[in-house]
Amino acid sequence: MKAAMLLTGSGPIIVLTSYGSLDDETLLKTLEAKGIHKFIAYELPPALLRQRYGAHFFVVEDKLDEKQDLRFLDTNGQRVFEKIRFADLGTPRFFEGGELRGG
Repeated sequence: MKAAMLLTGSGPIIVLTSYGSLDDETLLKTLEAKGIHKFIAYELPPALLRQRYGAHFFVVEDKLDEKQDLRFLDTNGQRVFEKIRFADLGTPRFFEGGELRGG
C-alpha cells in the first residue's frame, strides 16, 4: 500500500492506493477520471497516517482492494493541514496531464 498527500487545485487531499507506485499509468488515469489532472504528491508512511487518523484509517484501509485500487482518506484540506506537518513531507513529485514532471 502507498499513501500520499496530493496538493491539488482544490487543496490538499490524502489518498491510499494498492498500486505499487504513485507514477503508475493506470493510477494516474484513475486520478484524471476523478478530475485530478495536475498535482504535487508527497508520499507518506502508512504508519504515520494510522497514528494520526486512528479508526478512520482502518475503515478506509479495509475497503482498499489488493490490486489497482484508490481510496480517499481525507478530502478536507484544513484537516489535512492540521494532521500533517511539513516535517512529515518528503521529496515532492510533480504530475501534470498524467505524466511525472520531475521530482
